[in-house]
Parts: sequence; C-alpha cells; structure tokens
Amino acid sequence: MFDKAKQLYDLQKKARAIQKELKETEVEAKAANGLVTVVFNGEQHIQSIDIDESLLKPENKRDLEKALTQCIAEGISRVQAIASEKMKVIAGDLNIPGM
Repeated sequence: MFDKAKQLYDLQKKARAIQKELKETEVEAKAANGLVTVVFNGEQHIQSIDIDESLLKPENKRDLEKALTQCIAEGISRVQAIASEKMKVIAGDLNIPGM
C-alpha cells in the first residue's frame, strides 16, 4: 500500500513540474511572411500578438484574418505537441499503452 501511495505522490509531483514547465514555455507562430506573430505559453494561452502596421488597412482585412487564423492554429498545434511529448513521461510511468 505504501508503494502505491508513493508512486501516486511521485506522479503528482511530476505532473505539477510539467504543468509549471508548460506555463513557462513560449511558442511563437508566424504568418504572412512574418508580418503577424502570435506567442503562446504551453497552456495554450495567447501571450502576445504582433501585427505589422502594413496589414492594418481596411483593404488588408481578409489577409490579416487569414494570417491570424494560421498563426493561432499553428501555435495551438505546436503547444499541444509539446504538452503531449512531456506527458509521455507520466504515461510511461503509468504503463499506459500508446503513449
């Protein structure tokens, strides 16, 4: 019984460490030849958005929308991949197949 409790404690400790690490991780996604940049943390929260002034004209509205959509999709995908990779450590300790 003591071994299982220690294993659970160790897994919780690893999970908290990974969560802290993800919170401090930054992922940058760019679109429109670098004119739009979105920075996410590892928890999939947007930290900042930078838009070049040349895109801030009414005639560039669709291009800006497309660039923001691309950045956000890429950033979320990259953050999810990072989180998944880090969670493999815990999944391996739990002997979960497929992780």
